[in-house]
Amino acid sequence: MKLPRRRALLAAAAGWSMAGATATPPLVAAVVAGDLEALRRLLAAGAAVDDRDTRGRTALLVATHANQVEAARLLIARGADVNAQDDLRDSPFLYAGAQGRLEILRLTLAAGADLASTNRYGGTALIPAAHHGHVETVRELLRTRINVDHVNRLGWTALLEAVILGDGGPAHTEIVRLLLDAGANPALADAQGVTPLAHAQQRGQQAIAGLLRQALARPQRGTAGG
Repeated sequence: MKLPRRRALLAAAAGWSMAGATATPPLVAAVVAGDLEALRRLLAAGAAVDDRDTRGRTALLVATHANQVEAARLLIARGADVNAQDDLRDSPFLYAGAQGRLEILRLTLAAGADLASTNRYGGTALIPAAHHGHVETVRELLRTRINVDHVNRLGWTALLEAVILGDGGPAHTEIVRLLLDAGANPALADAQGVTPLAHAQQRGQQAIAGLLRQALARPQRGTAGG
């Protein structure tokens, strides 16, 4: 371990022992320092795996922020809660979905991620994944029973976010195709009554508009997901 990291870890651990939950827990400090050796040692010594820092973040959420896959794997193997939400209502599962942390997302899904959990905008993991153009993340989430037509507090589904907040390029076009193939309702409008097709046309997203027209011409299936 490099000396600055060791000092930071020891200082954080000392602060935790003296000040309780008002300072950085040792596991969080180890993840911040990127120190897998210290993380293993702390876990072996029985450190509380879901202790939180002053922002409500567990070590697993911090590892997810930094895309530290091996740290996340260690913590999940020790029973870290993949659904524990911080002060911003981010959880390891939700954040991995939103930011396209695909390997960690898969770990959280295998560990019992709550597909119905929602972020501070009232959206499932699928909605920001579609917004940010994370094709493989969307594909992975659509292999689950996540509700493809869940509506967030803005009145948007994953399909609407892919259109409204996307750039109309190849990634967002593929995401629209994936969502439609998974049963997303192409006629489900936003809170103002504007449909995905109307939004796509307003933005000049011709490829996406074509996919939506094709979907609207097909007999509609029941709402996918659970």
